[in-house]
Amino acid sequence: MWIVRLALRRPYTVAVMSLFILLMGALSITRMISDIFPTIDIPVVMVVWNYPGLPAQDMERRVILVSERAFSTTVNGIERIESEAIPGIGLMRIYFQPGSEIGAAIAHISWVSQTILRHLAARNAGS
Repeated sequence: MWIVRLALRRPYTVAVMSLFILLMGALSITRMISDIFPTIDIPVVMVVWNYPGLPAQDMERRVILVSERAFSTTVNGIERIESEAIPGIGLMRIYFQPGSEIGAAIAHISWVSQTILRHLAARNAGS
């Protein structure tokens, strides 16, 4: 009720305040960030090994452990490696230190993966 009395006593003040609120609202809308999700830069690379017909335990022993050792000893900036083996598929998540050059890390992981693949192919051809 006090707002109505104020508006009747001081109409110019209320009109200026209303225009000020309208102007600030329009200004806020134009400068507001439109994306509701913040930019999150988590340097992580996912490696998926596919070996149809190989049981999960063999996938872990023959592929995942070899890969983990090779990645951890040759690729720089690795913070941690998480892996999971299911029948025929090996999943590896390789987390890097914040600020790592992810393009170079992907190239290095690809290079090491190709080396591992050649080693596994030669090993399976011999047995």
